[in-house]
Amino acid sequence: MSEPIRVAVVDYGAGNLVSIRNALRQLGADVSVAESPDGLTGAEVILVPGVGASEAAMGRLRRQRLVEPIVERVRAGTWYIGICLGLQLLFETSHEDGAQMLGLLTGDVEVIPDAPSLPHIGWNRLEIQRPYPVLEGLADGTPAYFVHSYVPVPADPEVVVAETEHGGRFASLVARERILGFQFHPERSGSDGLRMLRNTLTLIAADRPVAAEVGA
Repeated sequence: MSEPIRVAVVDYGAGNLVSIRNALRQLGADVSVAESPDGLTGAEVILVPGVGASEAAMGRLRRQRLVEPIVERVRAGTWYIGICLGLQLLFETSHEDGAQMLGLLTGDVEVIPDAPSLPHIGWNRLEIQRPYPVLEGLADGTPAYFVHSYVPVPADPEVVVAETEHGGRFASLVARERILGFQFHPERSGSDGLRMLRNTLTLIAADRPVAAEVGA
């Protein structure tokens, strides 16, 4: 990449940002932390991490006046990366607490079906459902690290890139246009996770001319 990808990591008090920030910087990204709408200015990527409950997270985003700017920028063509809770917030309604979320993807968030234990913590396999550049060079069954009890249930099955099984099956990697969501933590998933993040930055860099035209 000739110029570092500019990533704004949204800090809304929902988790430790250090590991994802360090991983992205290690891979050459220009990472800043956004706590208000001004922090999104100039970002090519809005990254929303987080752990916890959807309604509390949405409440914090509303208090920081971040909901509308995130939605507007993503609909205008800015990349969005969601990790764990940041993926779930992409959807419409959470059955955990009735939260109305960002609605950038259609579908709801539900508890993992038939889970033998909750929360689902630890390593599990990614079962690839369709080719996607983020998984370039990775085999079907690649392990990833999870910490969660709820999962997205997309209305459109075409957005699902990978699934994982923990009792029931659930979408663990989703993508549509410039929206990408990891239910697992790539920054905590060893060398394979770093490869996914590197592939993600490469994908975004390759999209730059198109993204610039859209944003013009």
